[in-house]
Amino acid sequence: MTLSILAIVIGLILLVYGAERFVYGAAGTANALGVSPLIIGLTIVGFGTSAPEILVSGTAAINGNPGLGFGNAIGSNITNIALVLGVAALIMPLQVDSQTLRREFPALLLVSIGAYLLVMDGAISLIDSVILLSSIFLLLGILAVIAMKGKKGDPIDTEFAEEIPHDVTVGRGILWFSIGLILLLGSSNLLVWGAVNIAHAYGISDLVIGLTIVAIGTSLPELAASAMSAVKKEHELIIGNIIGSNMFNLLAVIGVAGIISPGEFPADAIDRDLPIMLVLTAGLFIMAYGLRGPGKITRIEGAILLAGFVAYQYILYTVSLTP
Repeated sequence: MTLSILAIVIGLILLVYGAERFVYGAAGTANALGVSPLIIGLTIVGFGTSAPEILVSGTAAINGNPGLGFGNAIGSNITNIALVLGVAALIMPLQVDSQTLRREFPALLLVSIGAYLLVMDGAISLIDSVILLSSIFLLLGILAVIAMKGKKGDPIDTEFAEEIPHDVTVGRGILWFSIGLILLLGSSNLLVWGAVNIAHAYGISDLVIGLTIVAIGTSLPELAASAMSAVKKEHELIIGNIIGSNMFNLLAVIGVAGIISPGEFPADAIDRDLPIMLVLTAGLFIMAYGLRGPGKITRIEGAILLAGFVAYQYILYTVSLTP
């Protein structure tokens, strides 16, 4: 058991570092090739921050534990909204002035509802998985169009430009990208091995392990980045990263697990976890879209999100105690 816990801890540390190097290398390479900061931020960074979830999901599915991958995707989205945004809003109330983000909110809602509709029959087929994965290219196209239509001076454009590395050559960027990818591959295998061992030892389902330990662990990069961005008052950057990460989680993470191991989709996820994710996504839309002016997530709303996350974890804890 000690070895399994150690595997999870080391796996998470390497996963977080590998993801940071992966995004650094990819974003730096794209910037060196002349890609605009807004396109890099909306596409490459969004996809890169989901890289840990994607690789953990694929590894779990290959090892015969697809429920862990599904739980990771859904749990990460819940964690991103309830924990990450909750903590960030407590540090500094988040105001959204970006018109670019206002165009992204409906896309996140559509992706969330679409993913739920595909699996609500209790199964994820190869066709369902292909639809999810192929939708990534449509999503990338939509995000690219949103970026090109964005007005100069949009707050999120400025914030992305400040965060993207500008001193990276193409060769150095590719090197860090490759190192990050290798670390992600190795650490995801280590993390899944430890998580599955603990789940089996305590009789906890792969789904619950994915929703809790693995989901929180793979969301650590977003939590750390959002806390730092809140201190620097980069409000749009925080929410933009969460929106991008959540969309890629649903399309890529669930899609990868479904391609590798199609079949039954966990009933608990359909009845309990996906509806909670949809409610939180709708809540984010209402708070941050700004139906009558700039959107804003206040400290009170951040506290409500954080309390909801704690309540959700308690529900999962009680479920894990049920024989």
